[in-house]
Amino acid sequence: MALLITPAEIIGLLESGTAVRLLDVRWRLDRPEGRPEYLEGHLPGAVYVDLDHELARKGEPAEGRHPLPSRDDLQDAARRWGLNDGDIVIAYDDVQSVAAARAWWLLSRSGVADVRVLDGGLRAWTAAGLPLETGDVQPRRGDVTLDEISDGVASIDDAETWSRGGVLLDVRAPERYKGDVEPLDPIAGHIPGAVNLPTVTHLDSGRFRDPAVIRASFAEAGATPGTPVAAYCGSGITAAHTAFAGALAGLDVSVFPGSWSQWSNTRGRLVATGSTPAGRVGPG
Repeated sequence: MALLITPAEIIGLLESGTAVRLLDVRWRLDRPEGRPEYLEGHLPGAVYVDLDHELARKGEPAEGRHPLPSRDDLQDAARRWGLNDGDIVIAYDDVQSVAAARAWWLLSRSGVADVRVLDGGLRAWTAAGLPLETGDVQPRRGDVTLDEISDGVASIDDAETWSRGGVLLDVRAPERYKGDVEPLDPIAGHIPGAVNLPTVTHLDSGRFRDPAVIRASFAEAGATPGTPVAAYCGSGITAAHTAFAGALAGLDVSVFPGSWSQWSNTRGRLVATGSTPAGRVGPG
């Protein structure tokens, strides 16, 4: 099953009459509300998806900044987007496909069979000279049925012991991994045993690198076929991006949704600093 899709391939699907649902998942950490930009211009027929409220739920600090939505809430949102069973779902954003990958991960793990990400996002579409549509799109309510997410998710306790039998990837920027800076969470550093592999490693000018190149990057971090691999970030968004990159490379990467925002808000969890997995370990 294809995971990435090009603008030309989207046009081909639409012209063929294939059931396609386009999801505009524009979101930025410093500007999470992407609807104003969506209204100014989006792929024709695309529905806006609110990451903070539809691909996550509001929780307590000890759950992390972006806890997973319940199955019922996600299903209700997907039906509002007009999603029906059997549709091809295509997600895109305008920042390195990070938010689009969160949509891919949630929907794929919830049983949607064909979810793809527009490689290069909105910029790839406009660079191809293709038109944008303005205003809101309100589709007819869909009837999709989603499953409970039962695999591919690592809990905070799983994350604590993961590196004993597998590879735990911290996909944040190196300075956050090392504990040099922490702009968002109460404590700086990383989970003891985690290996740093920033998710931007898998991109080249906003597009995903060749699967062989991605596979080699994972291998350098110790993540090879047959090795249990899990990823975390700040709050479970870019970790999903790493899971998507892993899927391109033929690797099954679990996601720790609570990520550092949960770990650093939970008493008793050890914290490592420095550039190595063990680093200097101390209480959180």
